[in-house]
Formats: sequence, C-alpha cells, structure tokens
Amino acid sequence: MKLVCLDVEGVLVPEIWINVAEKTGIEELKLTTRDISDYDVLMKKRLGILDEHNIKLKDIQDVIGTMEPLEGAKDFLDTLRSLIQVILLSDTFTQFAKPLMEKLDRPTLFCNTLVIDENNRIADYTLRQQDGKRKAVAAFQSIGYTVIAAGDSYNDATMLRTADTGIFFRAPDNIKAEFSEFHFVEDHGELLDEIKKLI
Repeated sequence: MKLVCLDVEGVLVPEIWINVAEKTGIEELKLTTRDISDYDVLMKKRLGILDEHNIKLKDIQDVIGTMEPLEGAKDFLDTLRSLIQVILLSDTFTQFAKPLMEKLDRPTLFCNTLVIDENNRIADYTLRQQDGKRKAVAAFQSIGYTVIAAGDSYNDATMLRTADTGIFFRAPDNIKAEFSEFHFVEDHGELLDEIKKLI
C-alpha cells in the first residue's frame, strides 16, 4: 500500500508570508524556511514583525483570500488523487489554510494552529508536534504504507529522508547543493511522472 505526502506552500500554493510581505511592503516577511532552517526562530521573528507593524490575523487572511493555487497545481493534485491517496503535511496554520484548501477541493491536511488573542492579534503558535512532517511519515510507515514525499524547503528535509522516496520540488540552489542525494523536479508534470513511476 502506497501513500503520497506533499508539502503545501511552494508545492501547491504560493508562499503565504511572501504574499503578505508584498502586500504590506515589509521585506523581512519574505523570509521563509528556504532562508532560515530553524522554524521556531523564523516564526518568532515573524510574530515580532507583525506586532511592530500592528498586523492582525484578519489582515493576513485578507491577503490569503486573494491568493490562488500555483499554476497547474490543482490539475496535478486532482490527477494524483485519482491514482493514489494523498495527505498534505504543512507547517502552515489552520487559520491560514482554509480558503486555499477550498480552492484545491479540500484535500486532507495536517498542519499547525495559531494562538489568537481578544484583539485578533497573533499572540503565538502551537505546533501539532515537533518535526510533525517526519513523524507523520514514520507513523504512516508504521501502519504498513510505503510513502512517497515531496517538498521544497529545509523544513521538508526530515520528511523526505524518512519517506521511502523523497523528491524536492523547485528547490533553490542552496538546497540542491546541500541535499544532492534526493530527486529534484521543476514542475508538476515532472513530479507527477516521478510519482507514477513509483506507484
């Protein structure tokens, strides 16, 4: 029995924080897990920037509401789901993901959650569990699944290493150099072809 696990941002949808940065003009919000490998360091930096600029959850949700899946992502996911079971594993948050998941026909998503205070301020975040993507893959393997995983960033590396096959999608050059043992693909057609070979 086989299962595909996919990262979300950078694979199926654009990077949410980059879109927020572009709408607000705050360059520092463009930093992602492609730039800072320690997710806690990155998120604390983001929360500090939001407080400094008085950006609330609703401001971010308004930006997300204007976003669309990456070109070709929905067709890719629809085709893939017709061939094999697919689980999305993401470091995003339930409060961010909902409108984008609706545009992808509500695939199964495991992600994190934000702590929102009475003023609609993002006060903190709660991880589903530490290193959740890797642990989810290991859990699927423990119940008999062979797992194929794809992601694009540092925070996907442990998931890809744990999977039976790991594939980097549109990874930047620094990740290609550091993780040369993985498969690398540049578009959804290539990714679908790689997965089809494995299933």
